[in-house]
Formats: sequence, structure tokens, C-alpha cells
Amino acid sequence: MNDIVQIKVNKRTVSGTGSSRAIRSDKKVPGIIYGEKKDPVLISIDEKILKLRVQDSGFFSKQCELNLDSETLKVLPKDIQLHPVKESILHIDFLRVGENTSVTLFVPVKFINENSCPGLKQGGVINIVRHEVELKTPVSKIPEFLEANLDGLEIGDSIHISSVNLEDGVMPTIKDRDFTIATIAPPTVMKVEEEKPASDVEADTEASDDSAVKEEVKDEGEKPDNKEAGDAKS
Repeated sequence: MNDIVQIKVNKRTVSGTGSSRAIRSDKKVPGIIYGEKKDPVLISIDEKILKLRVQDSGFFSKQCELNLDSETLKVLPKDIQLHPVKESILHIDFLRVGENTSVTLFVPVKFINENSCPGLKQGGVINIVRHEVELKTPVSKIPEFLEANLDGLEIGDSIHISSVNLEDGVMPTIKDRDFTIATIAPPTVMKVEEEKPASDVEADTEASDDSAVKEEVKDEGEKPDNKEAGDAKS
């Protein structure tokens, strides 16, 4: 189960583009809380605090408690809107959740026991097929990450979803196959011929030239003189 993230928020009463711009100019981010068949609540959050939270690993799979005045609301981060150029946060949505709420979300994969993986010791590499796995899970059982155990795996072995331990009630959204999370792939080594030093290249060139000259001299020595050839005929 993930640690619950605490965030202080403020309630806002006015919606619309103009109101949102005014909130952003005050170094805050407009947002909304919805779900559980209750009226949506308009909020604003300190921009600096929200940026730090969003940068946390697995933020969108963590349950949050929003402290709104004297009320505490249990939510999940659902969607975030970023500026297309500046990448600053323009808006954030939170889904209100209850004790019996089930949600569908992506959970990151964490690889463990790399030191006891024979395939990696032999020079193999982890070929990651899925960095995250989509799960359907009760809010109370959302895992912080999924553990993929590399212990004892050889080159060519694979890790499938069936080898990952999941709590009761937690299941992948893909149910029709035992899909692959990662494989231990053989190493790929590119052999590059070492370039010879300039002195060696010059020496090879000179040796080649000397050989060519000697061959030419030899050919000229073996070629009969035209006059001698004529005398021999007569």
C-alpha cells in the first residue's frame, strides 16, 4: 500500500478562464475534485508544493488526502494539464474515493535481485517490455510498485505477469494472456577494428612500394633483349 500524500488546498467559488488566470498569476494552480456521486469542488493549490508532489515517483498511483479548511478529502490524482511550451501546471483533476472504491491505474515496475541474476552476470541486459502495468484495484490496496524478481534468471528467460505477487482483489486489466514484463537479452557487442597509428600506415606503404619496385626490376631482368632474340633465330 502506498503512503498517503497530504496536500493543503484552498476552496474557490468562481470558475472560468479569467478566474483561472488570476489564480495562476498568484502562483497557484486551479483544480477540481469530483466523483462518488457528489457535487464537484473547485480548489486551488500552491504551485511550488504541487510541482514537488508531481515529481514524486508514482504520484498518479498514490492516494492523497486533501486538507480543505477543516475537512479531509480522500482522492486520487486523475489528470493534469501542462502548458505546451513552458510545461508549467495549468490545471489538475482529483477523483474522490471511498473505502470500497475500485480504480484502474498504471503502477510502475521495480526490478529486484539483480545481483543474483546469472544472466546479467554473464553480460546480459534487461530488456524492459513494460515499465508500468495497468491494474484494477481497490483504493485500499493500491501497490506502490510491482516487484519483478530477477533471481536465478538466465539469458533468454522472461518475466511474466504471473510471476508477480498481487494482493487479493488486485488484477491486471489484460486478462487474456500471461504477458511479458521483461526479458534477459544477450549482450550486443560491436567489434571495431583499431585504427593503425600513422607511422605504421607509412611503414606499410613504403614496404608495399619497395615490393612493387623489386617486382618490376625482376620482370625487366627476365625479359629477353630484342637483338639477342633475333640472333638466336638466325
